[in-house]
Amino acid sequence: MAPPKALLLSAVSKFFEYDTPRIVHIRSKKVGIINRFIQLVIIGYIIGYVIVYKKGYQEFDNVQSAVTTKVKGIIFSNDSDIGTRTWDVADYVIPPQEANAFFVMTNVHPTLLQTQTTCPESISVSGAQCQSDEYCQKLLGTILPKGNGPVTGSCVPSGYGNVSVCSIFGWCPVENNVTFDARAFLASANFTVFIKNNIEFPKFDVTRRNLPEPGSIQLPENVTSIDAYLNSCMFNGDNPRDKYCPIFRLETIVNGAGVTYENISQEGGVMQIIIDWTCDLDYSENSCLPEYSFRRLDKGDYSISKGFNFRYADHFAMMVNDTSVMYRNLYKATGIRFLVTVQGQAGQFRIVPLLLNIGSGMALLGIATVLCDFVVLYLLKARAFYKEKKYLDVKGQDAFEVLREDSESKTSNEVKRRNQRLGEVTDANGSDA
Repeated sequence: MAPPKALLLSAVSKFFEYDTPRIVHIRSKKVGIINRFIQLVIIGYIIGYVIVYKKGYQEFDNVQSAVTTKVKGIIFSNDSDIGTRTWDVADYVIPPQEANAFFVMTNVHPTLLQTQTTCPESISVSGAQCQSDEYCQKLLGTILPKGNGPVTGSCVPSGYGNVSVCSIFGWCPVENNVTFDARAFLASANFTVFIKNNIEFPKFDVTRRNLPEPGSIQLPENVTSIDAYLNSCMFNGDNPRDKYCPIFRLETIVNGAGVTYENISQEGGVMQIIIDWTCDLDYSENSCLPEYSFRRLDKGDYSISKGFNFRYADHFAMMVNDTSVMYRNLYKATGIRFLVTVQGQAGQFRIVPLLLNIGSGMALLGIATVLCDFVVLYLLKARAFYKEKKYLDVKGQDAFEVLREDSESKTSNEVKRRNQRLGEVTDANGSDA
């Protein structure tokens, strides 16, 4: 191992050095073919992929949008819990408006006329079943996990066979899932939704909407205006005209995600409606039209917590014996939640991105030189010969010399004589010049 002094001197000598590029013209078919092939690949990448495919000559802007929805449809039901009833949009769309979403109820389990009083706890609540008041007294004031209120201490009949449960104070009668029937009696595949989407590309001052504009599509025969077309059209992704209609059957949306409407309506689910605005503004703005696609966001094959449901209540007061009593109707709603996602990007020709992509592409051509140098210096049989031609070690008269005291190093006198000879050669060359 070299002594620390020698290492320090070696480091200092490296400081007083300078590397300058040297051009070596190599005449070799093998190296020439490799060089041209790499250059062609880089040029093909720049022109074919960056500029043509990725439209490197354009400046881009992301879409900004606003979405509103309107569901339509009427359905009639004859249910044992609710009775005979006709349902309209105000009944099964909950809430009436959401931001970029809407929910359609396909099934409902009601618990009607609940009021604040005492009643048997649900038999489906763990720990609620009892044999005597003594067991319930130990739970006095306790709210059981997933229970409906604090235990009052009494053991009372549940109303289901000979099973007894602890009494609770809360909204009574409690909801009991034992009577739940999973049929989707409100599921109507023929319900429709009108989706209105307004978008803008601020950088290019372009505003569009998903309603077809005059001249953007070819109208059917006997239809003279866009308004008349919108009053009768229905979305059809396989039709070149109707694929731009903003009115959708719910079954079409669900089927478009590869799901059957009957299955998802029984347990509920979450569907996504994707509106894609990918526009080339180098053409007419009328060619900037949306593309629709659909997919299911929740997995339908889960064994636990499948589907989508929630609870809501209607509160009201009634006079009972000249006293106002607060009541509520509790509903467990199952259905499909539709999320509307708007995405997209618009591009338009600009000279600046084109020049930037060309400039960065030209810089990539330097990779060809690096790869060819690697082949020449490390892979070819004549690599030693090429190394000798590529690298030239030149020492100036004032070069920093590291002197060693061992026998293998040159003596200081030898160094002085060599520097003296170098000086004489330099003076001779200067005088010749």
